[in-house]
Amino acid sequence: MAQGSHERRGQAGGTGGAAVGGASMFAGIGLSVSGTLSILMGAAGIAQDSLFSASGGYAYQFDLTSWGWIHLVIGVWLSVAGIGVLAARSWGRWAGLTAAAISLITQFMFIPYYPVWSIAVMTIDLLVVWALSRFHPRSA
Repeated sequence: MAQGSHERRGQAGGTGGAAVGGASMFAGIGLSVSGTLSILMGAAGIAQDSLFSASGGYAYQFDLTSWGWIHLVIGVWLSVAGIGVLAARSWGRWAGLTAAAISLITQFMFIPYYPVWSIAVMTIDLLVVWALSRFHPRSA
């Protein structure tokens, strides 16, 4: 019985292509989601939307348009890295790891403007950093 389940597992996993699975699949999807959310946050910041409100006296207080451009650039970088991870490109893993780490830092600095959104994106970024640094793709 144990051998039968092992055979079934081997058959299901044998796609023969360069598909990613497990932690790399999660990281690629997480990077894409985080990138999309950052792009949306950046667009709202550039448009001077009333969505964000900052309290005075914050150390990392930039103009809202500046934060919008920062989030837009990082969001595009996250999305491109996510595509690279999902396509199993060699550069995708390191680009994703650095992009998620930088996004994590910028989201932390953006907490006073929109706390719930920032903490949600920080959680995704942290899980992506963990997945990309902990799990390595198997070479066939």
